[in-house]
Amino acid sequence: MAQLFRKSSNSLARGIVVGGFLSVFGFLGVVYAIYRSPYTTGADTPLRQIVPFSHEHHVSGLGIDCRYCHSTVETSAFAGIPPTHTCMTCHSQLYTDAPLLAPVRNSLATGQSLQWQRVHQLPDFVFFNHSVHVQKGIGCSTCHGRVDQMPFTWKAHSLYMRWCTDCHEAPEQYLRPKDQIFNMAWTPPADQPAQGIRLAKEYQLSRQRLEQLRDCSMCHR
Repeated sequence: MAQLFRKSSNSLARGIVVGGFLSVFGFLGVVYAIYRSPYTTGADTPLRQIVPFSHEHHVSGLGIDCRYCHSTVETSAFAGIPPTHTCMTCHSQLYTDAPLLAPVRNSLATGQSLQWQRVHQLPDFVFFNHSVHVQKGIGCSTCHGRVDQMPFTWKAHSLYMRWCTDCHEAPEQYLRPKDQIFNMAWTPPADQPAQGIRLAKEYQLSRQRLEQLRDCSMCHR
């Protein structure tokens, strides 16, 4: 009886199986790449704001401390967005007729708040407290990046849960001394693991407390 398929059909079948297998993994790889890309996370993408505010100019150039504008970062869950009066403390005397600052002057005159585009936005089901992180040794630049080098502000990290849990699972890698919390240029020393363990004790982060950091209810309440 004559064969229904040629010998080359075996190679074709193998090629189809292997090709289909690779296509599935290739598709999953593309999906993962998109999931991690700035297109999805919004990271490394400056947002257009009503006023082109430059952290680089105000922090690096003028030496203004984070807490001057974000006044509740040490005491509240929300770091705080400065009211127009804070801006006008300086700009009632400086660049008083600058066209770029017209929205600020108009906000002061009308009493209407400036409508800033929020850069770091967490889902509603995530609880985050700025003051706890600051009081326990996590610096601004750890999460927000080198804001002092951003002419326009962008999100430095994805804010995905895996990114958060990396810190919650090994906080000693990120803890810094209290006097370095607001130092944007701070970098971990060579002995950071040992120093982190010492700082954890200083910040009263007991073993039980550290274990609680891995509990789902810590962030999802």
